[in-house]
Amino acid sequence: MQILRYLFIILTTLILFPQSGRAYLKTQGREIVDSNGEKILLRGFGLGGWLVQEGYQLRIPGFGSPSSIRNMIVDLIGQENADQFYQQYIKNYVTEEDIQEIASWGVNSIRLPFNYRMLTPEDQPGVYLEEGFQIIDRLLEWCEKNKLYLILDMHCAPGGQNKDNISDADGIEARLWTNPVNQDRTVEIWHKIAERYATEEWIGGYDLLNEPVLPPGYSNRDLRALYMRITQAIREVDNNHIVFIEGNWYATDFNLLTPPFDVNMVYSFHKYWNENSQSSIQKYLTIRSQTNCPLWLGESGENSNTWFYECVQLMERNNIGWNWWTHKKIETTTSPYSAPIIAHYQRVLDYWNGQASKPTTEYATAALLLMADNLRLEKCDFRPDVLEALLRSDFGVRPTPYKSHRLPGTIHCVDYDFGNVGVSYSDTDYQNTHGLGSGDVWNRGGKYRNDGVDIEISNDAKGAPYNVGYIETGEWLLFTVIVEDSGEYSIDFRVASIGSSGKLQLYLNNQQLTSTIPVPNTGGWKSWQTISTVENICIPAGMHALKLVFVHGGFNINLLQFHLKSAPVREGYHFDQVTDTVFLAQNYPNPFNQTTQIPVFLLTPQQVNLKIFNLNGALVKNIFDGLLETGFNTIPWDGTNRYDQNVGSGFYLYQFSVNGAQLTKTMILQK
Repeated sequence: MQILRYLFIILTTLILFPQSGRAYLKTQGREIVDSNGEKILLRGFGLGGWLVQEGYQLRIPGFGSPSSIRNMIVDLIGQENADQFYQQYIKNYVTEEDIQEIASWGVNSIRLPFNYRMLTPEDQPGVYLEEGFQIIDRLLEWCEKNKLYLILDMHCAPGGQNKDNISDADGIEARLWTNPVNQDRTVEIWHKIAERYATEEWIGGYDLLNEPVLPPGYSNRDLRALYMRITQAIREVDNNHIVFIEGNWYATDFNLLTPPFDVNMVYSFHKYWNENSQSSIQKYLTIRSQTNCPLWLGESGENSNTWFYECVQLMERNNIGWNWWTHKKIETTTSPYSAPIIAHYQRVLDYWNGQASKPTTEYATAALLLMADNLRLEKCDFRPDVLEALLRSDFGVRPTPYKSHRLPGTIHCVDYDFGNVGVSYSDTDYQNTHGLGSGDVWNRGGKYRNDGVDIEISNDAKGAPYNVGYIETGEWLLFTVIVEDSGEYSIDFRVASIGSSGKLQLYLNNQQLTSTIPVPNTGGWKSWQTISTVENICIPAGMHALKLVFVHGGFNINLLQFHLKSAPVREGYHFDQVTDTVFLAQNYPNPFNQTTQIPVFLLTPQQVNLKIFNLNGALVKNIFDGLLETGFNTIPWDGTNRYDQNVGSGFYLYQFSVNGAQLTKTMILQK
């Protein structure tokens, strides 16, 4: 009997996985492997919002299902204009450039949510839409070019696998379960999909139903039965690809879905708004242990960068692949790309929100087409902090610069370093672990970055465009800075407050740099005022960790400005003062053969002039007359006169002039 059992297993394997030489993903025990048996840990992004729109992704109010959104648009601009809008929307939301960009992040897979209505008309069973399949074909071609596995996800099944907007149901009942005809049709659609893509190597697998929620009176036995029917239909035409099985109750309940019913099967769970502890996934690990089947976190996201980082690290410690929701949305901080809301589209949103009169058909059509145009990757805002959290393994222990900060100069407070809470910043609220609708907000301003730091639009014409707000006692921000020149600095802070209890301090490399600086009552949260350090602060040249500590909260801040007040100290140079804000050093090299550099340091931008004279006082050449920027500058002289002829060896004078002041130094040209 044991021999017969082994023969059966071998025969089954040969039937299901014919030796075609193609590089399909498949399962091997608890692992997903490629055709060479090499382990593949799926890491990727979902294309949510593209073929399945949700209201929150487009900032549209109401029920927010794809069909209800389409109905709102048709009601506003008519069927013909709506068709034109959706053509542009689908064309721009995901392009080949999007796929190239995702691949450049170093991931290996994409999950495609699709609506069954894209492939077959709702009221015409058995009829299939070639244009819908061509969208998948085109995406698959881009994925193949960029070596990304494409996982097809039926996000909206006939009747709705749950009653919610995410499955494009009617909001009343999950009719996939209450109407058996819908189950028959779901099976037929998957058979058609598998038939078309059976031999496509870069299809990573089939995610059969997204987040099913069975209504009262139905159990996971019904879910298992449908999964088995779908899988059997797929295996009639496709023995190559993985089937991904999601649990009941939004892919979290796998009761009765074990033991596995296919040899090439993965259990796919979703994880949102809970703790990133080992116990939070233990039930899934137990399933893997008992069934010897791989696990996949098929969807997660919509939280802070801290939560993102800790979730991904939890998955990878437990050898679980993941797919993040989602690569792009409108006006978001939680995705790598954010499409802007333009004024015209906001006018349409205001109408839908009951805050404005109905726009004309012409205006609304133009507004929606502009919105679709702004979905193109090059018009979106990039959110690098999201990728840092997801893809940098030391995000939780090491800060890295968000932007280059060189002093003297200006630092926008929202440009603190990349890194986890406690690494690059400290904030009281930094993640949601209590569930959807819990009221947990990790960024109470909701702008610019996805960390716990509360960021708002500043409305400060003289300051930075964004400010840090909702500041609480003990919070802090860390900046990697490069100090160009040692010296004494004064520091300005741009603040706003309705009280006078706020206090702040600066630390350099964990050493206190300033005394405690009080923040005055400026008369309002957006009434901005500049305050300055009383004493000049000595800061050495080099790279430093600058920490802005909020000793006592209750104010807003948007920038810091560092002004060098004394002559710079730079190794290898001696600067002489020309004016209070301009300093001139000896040329180098000196003596020189043909070319030399003349160093100038400015505390503020200035119009300057630099001339070369011979020892007889005759003008040789006017080598610079114009604006020099703040900081260290060098002006070259190539040893030529005003006619661009080489001059002879000897002593020359360079005369530097600024605001009526002059300083002259001697140099030697030696050939």
